[in-house]
Amino acid sequence: QVQVVESGGGLVQAGGSLRLSCAASGRAFSTYAVAWFRQAPGKGREFVAGIDWSGGITYYANSVKGRFTISRDNAKNMVYLQMNSLKPEDTAVYYCAAGKVFSGRRNPSEYDYWGQGTQVTVSS
Repeated sequence: QVQVVESGGGLVQAGGSLRLSCAASGRAFSTYAVAWFRQAPGKGREFVAGIDWSGGITYYANSVKGRFTISRDNAKNMVYLQMNSLKPEDTAVYYCAAGKVFSGRRNPSEYDYWGQGTQVTVSS
């Protein structure tokens, strides 16, 4: 059993930065792939970034590649999403998800555990 809680969202100006944190409970977390998804009102849930169990393999949506960095610290049961050069189109609720899946999976239904989401708003 894994429980996930996101934090770090907020309101920033375009070009600014935020770091989202995903805190997880459960011993199995360190063996799970983790991904960040985002969802804007009226839109589907979009894959943003993924990371394998070890943190050695990462995946990014083309829209965020070069701007966002996903990382994890299994000793602390934490996953992070560093977001730089933010754009208004990055505005969404961001969710952390974990599951016994291969890293890089982009279908939300493939992940078993989800956080409550944290709002990121980027003003122009």
